[in-house]
Amino acid sequence: MNNRNRLTVYILVGLVLGIAVGYVANGSLANPAGFADTMALITTLFLRLIKMIIAPLVFSTLVVGIAKMGDAKEVGRIGVKALGWFVIASVISLTLGLVLVNLFRPGDALALSAAVPPAGTASGIATSSLTLKEFVTHLVPSSIVDGMAKNEILQIVIFSLFFGTAAAAVGTRANPLIEAIDGIAHIMLKVTGYVMNLAPIAVFAAVAGIIAKSGVGVLSTYGVFMGEFYFGIALLWVVLTLIGFLFLGPRVIKLLAELREPTLLAFSTASSEAAFPKTLEGLERFGVRNRIAAFVLPIGYSFNLDGSMMYCTFATVFIAQAYGIEMSLGTQITMMLVLMLTSKGMAGVPRASLVVIAATLSQFNIPEAGLLLLLGIDHFLDMARSATNVVGNGIATAVVAKWENELTAPVPVQKDLASVPLP
Repeated sequence: MNNRNRLTVYILVGLVLGIAVGYVANGSLANPAGFADTMALITTLFLRLIKMIIAPLVFSTLVVGIAKMGDAKEVGRIGVKALGWFVIASVISLTLGLVLVNLFRPGDALALSAAVPPAGTASGIATSSLTLKEFVTHLVPSSIVDGMAKNEILQIVIFSLFFGTAAAAVGTRANPLIEAIDGIAHIMLKVTGYVMNLAPIAVFAAVAGIIAKSGVGVLSTYGVFMGEFYFGIALLWVVLTLIGFLFLGPRVIKLLAELREPTLLAFSTASSEAAFPKTLEGLERFGVRNRIAAFVLPIGYSFNLDGSMMYCTFATVFIAQAYGIEMSLGTQITMMLVLMLTSKGMAGVPRASLVVIAATLSQFNIPEAGLLLLLGIDHFLDMARSATNVVGNGIATAVVAKWENELTAPVPVQKDLASVPLP
């Protein structure tokens, strides 16, 4: 069993043990909430270690990739292709969520019931309606140090684009600096290997804590809603895989196999960000040249959150149904177009999907208190949408590489993470 398969097994073991320990803690401890808080410290530590890696890894790999392209026109061409794919994937995700929530109508079972909180109840989620002006100004960092400190991936990408393009324009004089940044990329990949050894412990703590605090009863109470949402997620996976098959052929199955570990990590920790380094590594093993993977994947983390976008339409209409509010087809299409914009500027925001939904509810006169219906199970829903974000971005990156003729034969598995070449 190689190291990657061993880590996957350990993560699964941590997931199962977390459910068991959380169940016991919820039923036997006098203060299960205190136990959950203790477990949250472990999870928080792991996620902070991951965030420690993200900014230098994105910056170094992206700058090296762009500098070695050497052509601003090539960067622009690849960017246009990537954004084109992201727009199409966004429309598919949002539309699928809209179709399924109207087909299943999960909110009808809660309508006018005691489970629905009064319309004036505060949800505790800060709403922020993202305007076009705010989105555009958010793209460019006022300081790259500030952007890196806050892990604003989109801002890091923008700065890296300028930096890498300028380095390519300077030519040979920039080579020593590019080699140094290339060294940083290899070092960060090595650090990633160290941090990932803690993943099974973090998965155990995350699951044990949430089960201890909420109990397994929360799963049965919202079982129908969660079942329908997970069915929608599975259907979205099928659609994305079929689209990937059109461009990658049977190799798309190999791609999904390479993404198995980061997908499981994202699912277990309910964090797409936690899976970024492993996703980048898996894409390179699959045969995506580093200069493509390092360019497209970070952009995808801001523009191509397929699972989160599907959840936004599904959850928003669900809340409207729970309050007996009928939304016309035209209103729902308008809502979908609004979500196309608001979902693009929330990358890296904690509980980002809930923030986007809160902003959408206020714009369409749907009681914000409906968010309270989701808070108890949001972690379990976030697990599914985070895993889907990883799969969607992995397929998108591989397809763009195929379009650019930058998809090579799979790279043999290497024991030393830092020995993976960065062309």
